Amino acid sequence: MKVAVFSTKPYDSRYLREANGNAHELAFFEPRLSLETATLAQGFEVVCAFVNDQLGPDVIAALSDAGVRLIALRSAGFNHVDLAAAAEAEIAVARVPAYSPHAVAEHSVALMLTLNRKMHRAYNRVREGNFALDGLLGFDLHGKTVGIVGTGQIGAIVARILHGFGCDLLAHDPNENADCLALGVRYVALDDLFERSDVITLQCPLTPQTHHLIDAGAIATMKRGVMLINTSRGAVVDSTALIRGLKSGVIGSVGLDVYEEEGDLFFQDLSQTFIEDDVFARLLTFPNVVITGHQAFFTHEAMTAIAETTIANITAFARDGAPVHPVARPAGD
Repeated sequence: MKVAVFSTKPYDSRYLREANGNAHELAFFEPRLSLETATLAQGFEVVCAFVNDQLGPDVIAALSDAGVRLIALRSAGFNHVDLAAAAEAEIAVARVPAYSPHAVAEHSVALMLTLNRKMHRAYNRVREGNFALDGLLGFDLHGKTVGIVGTGQIGAIVARILHGFGCDLLAHDPNENADCLALGVRYVALDDLFERSDVITLQCPLTPQTHHLIDAGAIATMKRGVMLINTSRGAVVDSTALIRGLKSGVIGSVGLDVYEEEGDLFFQDLSQTFIEDDVFARLLTFPNVVITGHQAFFTHEAMTAIAETTIANITAFARDGAPVHPVARPAGD
C-alpha cells in the first residue's frame, strides 16, 4: 500500500523503514497533518499520523477526497481524531495500543527523582564551579505516600518500581489491577488520594471525564508541598490552575512530559525564536518545575514496537480489510 507518513523526524523514518522492509511504499513528510497539508496525501491509501497531527472533520473530509482508506496512528491515544467523521467517510482508524509501558513508567520515576534531588539545579551548579548544597535538600522516597491515577500497564509498572523504593502506594482507577493489589496498592477515592499523597503521578488516558482532572478544586484538596507528575496527556491538567497552585505553595514541585497546548511547541526546535505561549513560558520560570518535550515514550524498544505495530496494522488492512488494532467509533455517535 502507498503510505503517507506525516510529522516525520529522522528517527521515525529509520524505525518505520526497518519494520517495513519492502512491504509497503512509504513516503515521509516532515510537516504535521493539517487542512493545509492534507493535499500531500493525494493518491495515498494510508495516512500515518502522530499525536499532534490534526484529524478533525475537515481534515478527514480532505483525506477521503484524496483517496485515503486508513489512518494508522503511531500512538496509543486517539483523542485528536474525529472518529465519527472517519466512520462517516468510511476511513478505518488504527492505533498502537501498547509499545513499551516501561519507557513511560521509568520516565515518570526519573522526573520524581530529578525534582526531589534537584538534579537539574545541581547539574548546572557544578558546571559553574558551585558545589554548595544550599537549596538542594531532598527527601527519602522510602516511606512516602505516592498516589497513582490510572493503573493500566504503565501505572502498574510505576507501582512496581515505587514498591521497590518502599513507598506506600495509593491508586485510583475504575478497574482495579490485580498486579497492583498483589503489591499492596490500596485503591481509594480520588479526593482521598489527593489529600493523602506526598507524590501524585498521572498515568490515565485523556477522556471527557479526565479532562482537567487536576483543576483548582482538586489542587485545593492536596497536601501542601505535593509533587505532581504528568506523563499521560497534557489536558488532564489545567495549566492555569497549576501555576496558581505553584505560587500558593500547595504544589511543591511539578514534572511534566506533556502540556495541553503542546501542539505548537513539542517535536520541533524553537531555540532560535521565542515561545509565544505565555502560560508555558511562565511554567518555565519556576525552579521547582521540570518539563521534558513529550519524550517519555522515546526509547529504542518503544520506537521499535511502535513501528512494527504500525506496519502490522497496515499489512492486516491490506490483506483483510481491517487493521490489527482498530479504533472503534464511540457508542452512541
